[in-house]
Amino acid sequence: MNINFLAGLVFVAVFAGVILIHEIGHFVVGRFFKVEIEEFGIGLPPKMLSLFRWKETEFTLNWLPFGGFNRFKGENDPDVPGGLASSSPWVRLAVLSAGAAMNLLAGVLVYSILFTQIGLPNVDIVQVFDVTPGSPADQAGFRVDDIILAINDEAINAEPQLRSLIKENLDQPLIITLQREGQIIETTATPLSSRTAEEGALGFVPGYGYAAPSSWFETLPYSVATTISHSRMILSLPAQLLRGSISPEEGRFIGFRGIYNIFQQTIDRDVESRVEAPPQTSTPTSSEPTFFTLNLIATLTITLGVFNLLPFPALDGGRIFFLLPELIFRKRVPAEFENIIHGVGMMILLAFMFYINVMDFINPANIVLP
Repeated sequence: MNINFLAGLVFVAVFAGVILIHEIGHFVVGRFFKVEIEEFGIGLPPKMLSLFRWKETEFTLNWLPFGGFNRFKGENDPDVPGGLASSSPWVRLAVLSAGAAMNLLAGVLVYSILFTQIGLPNVDIVQVFDVTPGSPADQAGFRVDDIILAINDEAINAEPQLRSLIKENLDQPLIITLQREGQIIETTATPLSSRTAEEGALGFVPGYGYAAPSSWFETLPYSVATTISHSRMILSLPAQLLRGSISPEEGRFIGFRGIYNIFQQTIDRDVESRVEAPPQTSTPTSSEPTFFTLNLIATLTITLGVFNLLPFPALDGGRIFFLLPELIFRKRVPAEFENIIHGVGMMILLAFMFYINVMDFINPANIVLP
């Protein structure tokens, strides 16, 4: 099968899936609290056909294959009995939060699946994940899966320690002790200050080693911690941009084309790893045919969940923000005013989405997987 066609199918399926998961969260919690839902749509309008009716909810299939939607009764009108807007503030808070919560739970599930494949990271082992051809590391004989035991006789126990030693010894030869398939190898490599940050002074990608694959229940606590860490990283991006920790190019938004390009790369990597990997390699970049794709799915669903909780009008987080006066002071923001603000927010969001998608074609982001 053509890789581009396969990437397109995966892109549509995953993008639609993470949105549909979000909407299922709203639906399940809404039904739990007996909020009436007039329609649950798979895909976006126009409507293709009506699938079936369950209680008061019509389930529909729609022509645009991107996610889904809930049409709550009285969503914006507090005078409609049985509707969302007429529910108690705590019920509305639960319903509005449920979509993002479902995305984060999906992230935990995907990471659990991933860790059952590759095992849990062993933070005491620093391993070589990739080597750039012609780089100092390549010339020194580094190979994928090598374990870095020591540099200049100093034992290496963590990746930050490794990076610090390399940075402190630029343009100076380093005696590096490696372990390869049980054998100890000593080599010399010189980190070059003339190489860019993207190239790396030695030209290899380090990472933690992985323990033997674990059961799903064993991976669950680590999957939760990874999802929380990922969420914090997303929320910290604006501060990192302001501090200059990351460049504007690294922190820019991307549209459908940019996301599709990443999907192409992930599919390429996973197919290549399935075809080319030696049978006994232990790194996820070479042994697991779904490593990159599962990682990307987790990233997308967590990003959608976190983004929707931002306190911007029209987003779930913006609607939750308007609930705060009612929750704290028992004084509700007038529905007419809130609806106007959300309408303006929606127009701004649509304009922003249009802008970043146009920029994807005019000035595409140079996104390359490590």
